[in-house]
Amino acid sequence: MSDDHVYLSLAEGHDDSDTRWAFGTGFEDPLHGVDTTVPEGVDATELAADCVALADDALVSAQRLAEWTTRAPELEEEVALANIGLDLLGQARLLYSRAGQVDGTGRGEDAYAYFRDADDFRNVRLAELPCGDFAFSIVRLLVLSSWRLAHFEKLVTHPDPVLAAIAAKGVKELTYHRQYAAEWAVRLGDGTAGSHRRIRKAMEQVAPHFGELFTACDVRDEVAAVLRQVTEAAGLPEPAVASLPGSGRDGDHTEHLVPLLAELQSVARAHPEATW
Repeated sequence: MSDDHVYLSLAEGHDDSDTRWAFGTGFEDPLHGVDTTVPEGVDATELAADCVALADDALVSAQRLAEWTTRAPELEEEVALANIGLDLLGQARLLYSRAGQVDGTGRGEDAYAYFRDADDFRNVRLAELPCGDFAFSIVRLLVLSSWRLAHFEKLVTHPDPVLAAIAAKGVKELTYHRQYAAEWAVRLGDGTAGSHRRIRKAMEQVAPHFGELFTACDVRDEVAAVLRQVTEAAGLPEPAVASLPGSGRDGDHTEHLVPLLAELQSVARAHPEATW
């Protein structure tokens, strides 16, 4: 199977008209007209916690993708990775805003992003690992986007209309993220001996973090199906699901999150009252 076939087959079932454009290219407000009242039967505390965790995943992932600026193999890939990061940043902003609406604090998105310490973040640890080489970043993007897309597809029917609307917008973006990563994974796996070796090593490095993802949201079957399709096309063995102890959802992070946040938050903390 060629990488084009993988790319197209993973897009089946999704409207392709706006899945290949980054956050900010359109002008439609995904929350326009959506009732922001927390519905009866929805626990506001749990809703806020879910929004923060999903936002943290997106924010930290976006920061890692931003590190590819000026470093990607080609200018086209640099732009693509930056746009994917902007998509995720947009998702984080909407989710943080919703959390501030329902958690009783009234905090804005900047308060969540810039003025919490690492212990308060609830992102999965795979998102915070260093970029590594291009192959590692592609495999991480493939796994995280497949996992997040499957999760968001479930959230489209969430009883909270705001979270459901955020998920509906995110599904379109994440479909492209997954397609992009799948295309590159096949290209590297079916390329030179060197690229095959790198993508195979990347799969092995990412595999120990699968368990944490499925604990956070059990979409194991959906993600396994995508990885099976991609690895078969790339001539790679299907990665075994493994699990390291601890979870970023519980605030148990690697040593890599603190320096990442230090860079991300430095300007806001140096000028806490600034606006721009």
